[in-house]
Amino acid sequence: MAKPYVRLDKDNAAVLLVDHQTGLLSLVRDIDPDKFKNNVLALAALAKYFNLPTILTTSFEQGPNGPLVPELVEMFPDAPFIARPGQINAWDNQDFVDAVKATGKKQLIIAGVVTEVCVAFPTLSALAEDYDVFVITDASGTFNQITRDAAWNRMSQAGAQLMTWFGAAGELHRDWRNDVEGLGALFSAHIPDYRNLMTSYSYFNQDK
Repeated sequence: MAKPYVRLDKDNAAVLLVDHQTGLLSLVRDIDPDKFKNNVLALAALAKYFNLPTILTTSFEQGPNGPLVPELVEMFPDAPFIARPGQINAWDNQDFVDAVKATGKKQLIIAGVVTEVCVAFPTLSALAEDYDVFVITDASGTFNQITRDAAWNRMSQAGAQLMTWFGAAGELHRDWRNDVEGLGALFSAHIPDYRNLMTSYSYFNQDK
């Protein structure tokens, strides 16, 4: 039996950005590198736009995994930043779990590198603790489509919802009338073709 529809709620959601590290990003091959980084930054922009609590974490950054991409550090200077000393599953790090629980949110929007490890493991752990988990597929990356699909299947079968950053933004916003220009600007910044829509909108509404 399918799980009832659980919609993202901007008042009950937090964003977890897991291991978007400079070294690990070089492993991503299931999506074009430039598109992938754009999607990661779009998800980050979404988190800021909706004022969602955001947690950053890295794994063994002194080793080959490398530091967090600098754009995320710049975008979230005051966010909890958990540098895990060795735990592969972020949920095995108590500081990370404490930061998640401190948000008070029960919906977790998660993305990371690589999909079958850094995303799947905390997703499965959070589901086991009765969180609703929304995996942002296009802001998560891995070696190839085989490993990606295996991870997606594992997470979805456990109850995670697989979404894109664009879909998540639409579900969080609910109604265009809440803010046309703000959401339109976010979309335009990360989807070049969307700029045409907003240019048209601006033209027809310039005298209103």
